[in-house]
Amino acid sequence: MPAVRLNTPSGDIGGWRADPMGKSRGGVVVAHEIYGLNPNIRGLVARLADNGFSAIAPVFFDHFEPGLALGYDGQDTARGRELAMKVGFERALEDVAVAAEALRDRVEHVGVLGFSWGGTVAFLANTRLGMPAVDYYGSRTVPFLHEAPKAHLMLHFGAHDPLIDAEALQAHHDALPKAVIRVWNAGHGFNCEDRADYDEASARHAFRYTRRFFRWVLGS
Repeated sequence: MPAVRLNTPSGDIGGWRADPMGKSRGGVVVAHEIYGLNPNIRGLVARLADNGFSAIAPVFFDHFEPGLALGYDGQDTARGRELAMKVGFERALEDVAVAAEALRDRVEHVGVLGFSWGGTVAFLANTRLGMPAVDYYGSRTVPFLHEAPKAHLMLHFGAHDPLIDAEALQAHHDALPKAVIRVWNAGHGFNCEDRADYDEASARHAFRYTRRFFRWVLGS
C-alpha cells in the first residue's frame, strides 16, 4: 500500500510511498509544498518510482491536521502558510530524516526533493543533514544562504517568479558557487500541473535534470 506511517520524534505522521518494480536506483524523500499531501505530490512519488527510485513523501501537516490536503486558492494558501509556520523547519527536518531511514530498507543512498516551502526543507536537509538535494523554487531559502552545502545540490527557479526576484537569484549564485542552478522561463510553481503557473516545457526539462542528478549522486 502506498500509505505508510512514520514514527518521528514529534509523533506519528503519515507518508506516501512508492517503489520501482525492480532494483531501486536510490531513495528520494519528497518535501511537499504548503498544500500538504495533495494529488500533485502523490503523483511525483509515483513518477519517481516509475523512473527507478524508491520515494516517500512525509506528511508534515499531520502533526497538527492529519489527512489535510489543500487546493491552490487564496484561502487554502493562507491556511497552508499558517500550518507550515507551525510545523517549522526543525520538525520538518526530523520528519525527513525518519523518512530517509525508512527508505533504507531498499536502498543505501537517499536524497531529498522539495518544492517551494518544501524546497527550503530540501536545502536545509542538505546543509544540516548532509543529504543530496534538489530544491524547486525554494522562496524561503535566502535567510539560510550562509549555511554551507554538505552534499551535492541542485536548484530550479522560474525567471518570472514573483517570490524570487533577480536579487534573490543572484544571492543564490553568489552563495552557492558549486551548486547546479537552473533558471527556467516560467513562474513560481511551474512544475505543478494543477497550478496556474504550470509550464510544461520547463517542468519536463527540469525533471530530466533532476532525474540525472539523482541517478548520479545516489548511484555513487
